[in-house]
Amino acid sequence: MARKLRMGMIGGGTGSFIGDVHRKASSIDGMIELVCGAFSSSAEKSKASGKALYLPEDRCYGSFEEMILKEKELPEGDRMDFVSIVTPNHMHFAPAKLALEHGFHVVCDKPMTLTLDETMELETSVQKSGKIFALTHNYTGYAMVKQARAMVAKGDLGKIRKIQVQYLQGWLSTAVEQTGQKQASWRVDPAKSGIGGALGDIGTHAANLAEYITGLDIEELAADLGTFGEGRVLDDDGNLLLRMNNGAKGTMSISQIALGEENNLAIKVYGEKGSLEWQQENPNQLITHWLEDPVKVFTPNGNNLYEEALVVSRIPAGHPEGYLEAFATIYKNFATHVMAILNNETIEKPDYPTVKEGVRGMQFIYAAVESDKNNAAWVKI
Repeated sequence: MARKLRMGMIGGGTGSFIGDVHRKASSIDGMIELVCGAFSSSAEKSKASGKALYLPEDRCYGSFEEMILKEKELPEGDRMDFVSIVTPNHMHFAPAKLALEHGFHVVCDKPMTLTLDETMELETSVQKSGKIFALTHNYTGYAMVKQARAMVAKGDLGKIRKIQVQYLQGWLSTAVEQTGQKQASWRVDPAKSGIGGALGDIGTHAANLAEYITGLDIEELAADLGTFGEGRVLDDDGNLLLRMNNGAKGTMSISQIALGEENNLAIKVYGEKGSLEWQQENPNQLITHWLEDPVKVFTPNGNNLYEEALVVSRIPAGHPEGYLEAFATIYKNFATHVMAILNNETIEKPDYPTVKEGVRGMQFIYAAVESDKNNAAWVKI
């Protein structure tokens, strides 16, 4: 194509952490530009945010409905190509469905919707529309996660036997939601977050990472969830047992009240011939162990990487790549797919999380909540 893809954003106004992340990540590879937005439920705040981002006044909309409908009326050479939805969970479904119905591709934060019913309806909308839908499970974008997935898929580790995954944070150790902290206040509110607290916010990332790297599905789980924050009704801690569809066993620990933890997402995968370990806080090292060979450590653009990791390693070995670059990989792969469609080309296996992963995530949340309500009974996904 002779141009960048044009992105519209829903949510992510001034002061938004995740909106700023999406804008920076989407621009890293030079394939996407922000052209319009409905950045807040307040029309005034939305227009002010758009002005701060140097957007034309007539492309700063007062609501997502206005943005989608007016963008649809613009000439094909001017209108946005896709929308990026960076709102709290309760505002994912309606704009995503409306965008799909009006012919726009969608990028959406996780979990996909507020409820499982919405998730199933949105999956149907994606299928009917013929448009593509990307879910920002951004941790799958790291080069060493790609290397780990490729090693498992090519049989380097042999049959997978055991998985240990954790996502530990401590930022909700105190009742920060009662101080007016926006990021906390909506996450502890079932009307905005859904039936899962830490489960939906970080547990879905842990579950997705385990399935993505191993290529396996979580078939059953037993969940013991906890709510430690005073006045909270949603889980802020939990431990889960996992049974994978190949017979492998797994454990998962999630917490947002683990005092001292920052963003400790980590996974270990054990096979018959080898094992691997990756930590998000040290993302440029993939540590592997073998039956007879020495420990091997892989790094982005380092030695002996598979092509799957090399194509997302942007800079020379030894130069750290992190969170924004991993996020950018989702956008790059999504944009490559959209450009292929616009050029009447086909990509057989696009590598980014889709509506399928969105459904898996919501099924995971509902199964875990059901299990917890029944004294950690085993529940099938």
